[in-house]
Amino acid sequence: MEVRHATAPDQITGATTDWLRRRFLVEQIFVPGEVRLLYSHEDRIVVGGALPDDEPLRLHCPDPLRSEYFLERRELGVVNIGEPGTVTVDGTAYPLAAKECLYVGRGAREVVFEGGAFYLVSTPAHATLPTTAATLEDAEPVRLGGRDGSNDRTIYKYVHAKGIRSCQLVLGVTVLEPGSMWNTMPCHTHERRTEVYLYFDLPPGERVIHLMGRPDETRNLVVADRQAVVSPCWSVHCGFGTRSYSFVWAMGGENQAFEDMEQVEIGELR
Repeated sequence: MEVRHATAPDQITGATTDWLRRRFLVEQIFVPGEVRLLYSHEDRIVVGGALPDDEPLRLHCPDPLRSEYFLERRELGVVNIGEPGTVTVDGTAYPLAAKECLYVGRGAREVVFEGGAFYLVSTPAHATLPTTAATLEDAEPVRLGGRDGSNDRTIYKYVHAKGIRSCQLVLGVTVLEPGSMWNTMPCHTHERRTEVYLYFDLPPGERVIHLMGRPDETRNLVVADRQAVVSPCWSVHCGFGTRSYSFVWAMGGENQAFEDMEQVEIGELR
């Protein structure tokens, strides 16, 4: 498990591309036959991927968590971004098709992955909520943007206050329509939450130019398919792709209010 410490906005002044990528971009999430994990001290979020090959994979408990098992003090969101697969939690199997979600509550001892390509997001939890699966039909879809702004997209809310209940985690999937490449524009910050974007369904060789940093001092990361960006509470998070794509957004922090954000007008960006 890689561990990254929290950052402050003044650290990016004069930062090199390499420094930005090492601090905020998660490049190798999906490795065949492995569960890969990153521990970020930005709200203590853990992100990772499980990519089973011929054998099932078990969610291990890395030493930095200092726990008997991974979910002793944590909850977990799982989104399948590949072929159909199955997640088995303490003996109960949950089939997941592409873009479907499973929330695993605190206290689950064994999590096993078979088939599929599973994106993992975990936050600390002080309460135990039931493990729950959901399909796209179960989610709360919200259509935003339009063709004129090249941001015609549907947001599927999975884990939130009015959907799958969690202690801290908020999670969903956004799907852009063909011909639309902008996400989350106008952009915003979350002073009370960290947010992570995982980009997927991006064709080989294509990229998303992801904007981050303070609104008045932005930087960019060039992001490939199945890579993620950790956005601290002080950072904007939005991007433009060279082709249409999908992304998983996940948040953890002080509250679960989806609307709790600081909007940034396009003309204010620098």
